[in-house]
Amino acid sequence: MEDEVESEQFVLPLPKPVVHELRHHWHSQQREKTRAGSGWDDRWDLVFCRPDGGPLGKRADWADWKNVLRAAGVRDVRVHDGRHTAGTLLAQLGIDPKTVQQILGHSQMSQTARYIHASDALTRGAVDRMGEALWS
Repeated sequence: MEDEVESEQFVLPLPKPVVHELRHHWHSQQREKTRAGSGWDDRWDLVFCRPDGGPLGKRADWADWKNVLRAAGVRDVRVHDGRHTAGTLLAQLGIDPKTVQQILGHSQMSQTARYIHASDALTRGAVDRMGEALWS
């Protein structure tokens, strides 16, 4: 008897500008696929791949990430730190924690809490709102 493994699908919500860029990338990739002809590796069905359709190496985008950080004038961080930035930014925008949890794809709120970092803006906003509630 074979063990059946349930496959869980995760829907990643994306901002419209990212969707636009991904569509542009897909069209470029289709041109690469046409140029590669029979040399294209169709087994993978990847969004980002080598010019032959095969998977990128696990560090292939590292230099690109570092270039983006430099161009943006921000401190050097790991790619994974972008998830922490997303969680904190969503909190600063006033998005409720349950929605942040869903966007980040966490099953437990305790995990999401580790991705939302207090900032001066969040702290100042909370204190100001508390003041308004108490003295208005």
